[in-house]
Amino acid sequence: MKAQTDQFHVSGNAQDRIKLPGVFWAGLKSIGLTPGAVLRRSNLPPTVYNGESFVTTAQNFAVWRAIRELAGDPAMGWKFMSQVGTDQYHPTLLAALHARTYRESIERLARYKQLCSAEEFQISTKGDEVLVEVSWPFAEKEPAPAFLLDAVFALVLELGRRGTKTRLNPKRIELTRQAERDNGFAEYFGCPVKYRATRDVLVLRTADVELPFATHNDELLQMLAPQFENQLKAGRAKQGILDQVKWVLKRLLSGSRPDLLMVAKELGMSDRTLQRRITDEGTTFRQLLTDTRHELVRQYLGDPSVEINEAAFLVGFEDPTSFYRAFRSWEGKTPAEWRAAHQHRRTHRR
Repeated sequence: MKAQTDQFHVSGNAQDRIKLPGVFWAGLKSIGLTPGAVLRRSNLPPTVYNGESFVTTAQNFAVWRAIRELAGDPAMGWKFMSQVGTDQYHPTLLAALHARTYRESIERLARYKQLCSAEEFQISTKGDEVLVEVSWPFAEKEPAPAFLLDAVFALVLELGRRGTKTRLNPKRIELTRQAERDNGFAEYFGCPVKYRATRDVLVLRTADVELPFATHNDELLQMLAPQFENQLKAGRAKQGILDQVKWVLKRLLSGSRPDLLMVAKELGMSDRTLQRRITDEGTTFRQLLTDTRHELVRQYLGDPSVEINEAAFLVGFEDPTSFYRAFRSWEGKTPAEWRAAHQHRRTHRR
């Protein structure tokens, strides 16, 4: 029997536009760096600092690589967020800090972060563990800088520690990178760290996630939440319904089989309304699901580290035979043949 799994997915920003908030610049100051030095190292204009310019995911990654190069300290990633005072928090972080419980805090962080960032969270519960993962859909297979990932995980942990007023420690952290000396993880996170893992994930205890927040402020939430929800709806309205559906499907497909009702709930509408809008565009939910699976599996098979059976699972196929039959109908060849040909073309382009 499979373990019961609950998942909380967040559809990401429809555009690759990131506005570096005040808390980011406060974090730089806390570790002894200046905006000018970081922007020069990243080849970005000063207008990024005063909020007049947005950056792309690639440019954001360049900023974090510059921080790593200038800081010269492997512990600066988590220090970046742990040393910032709550008075420097962006309003979206305040909404997370004043939630009712740690779980609600993480979910609010994940939901509202997309208003000013192009990163996505996936939060899943498996037994006594809550797994927090983050991805950057516009990264074009470029791995996220380790410092950025450390800062995100530290932010999630800081919300829990500051909200509950206790020094919570994760159950463990899994990182795809190699171990690095003097990164201070054992001291700060206070949990085992598994390096060279298959994914980057912060693993919390379910019991900790259910703890109430001493910082809960319902009046503040009633002021902030409606504004953020309206902004989210406005952002989605600018994106076509078919793109919205496929975006949500890509988040839901990881090891599950999403249906129309699940997607409609993510988009904040009834299943009948979503069905009608899809039909008006001249297609079907089933076709969108098939197209999304096809797009995703090509991405997974383009990564040599992803096993073929794992790719099948990640796009919602529990039966390998069904997956192989579907893939042959898409590409006219088996997954192994497609991967070999794809890798051959990449080798000859170099």
